[in-house]
Amino acid sequence: MKKSQDRFDDIIAKLRQRECRITPQRIAILKTFLHSNEHPSVEQVYKQVKADFPTTSLATVYKTVNLLKDIGEILEIGFADGRNRYDGNKPYPHPHLICTKCKSIIDPEVTLLDQITAEIEKLSGYHVLSHQVEFFGICPKCQKG
Repeated sequence: MKKSQDRFDDIIAKLRQRECRITPQRIAILKTFLHSNEHPSVEQVYKQVKADFPTTSLATVYKTVNLLKDIGEILEIGFADGRNRYDGNKPYPHPHLICTKCKSIIDPEVTLLDQITAEIEKLSGYHVLSHQVEFFGICPKCQKG
């Protein structure tokens, strides 16, 4: 995976190619995603960015999230309750482990996913373009509490 600054520079270049405005608020939103390991929600990003840029609107965060999704630089993790979370560190399909109590999300390192994908393609004749693998359980912290 690219270093954070390199990824940041690449994303800014992609935004410029699309002739998007590079505002301080947009930069702050992007940096929040790139520096978070917690898979934040739009509301969490909004709260963090608003602390430094009080005039930022929730709509600005949503627009930036949609733009970053469109260019493939953040991955949306959908939940049935509509409170989606986002992964700015690994914007490609990979498994997530989600705690059903505290809603924490981690990225487990697994080695078999590529083999499973290849087997599915071989057995079905499909060319898999993307996938979403989520495991649900109770994290160690919640198990202790």
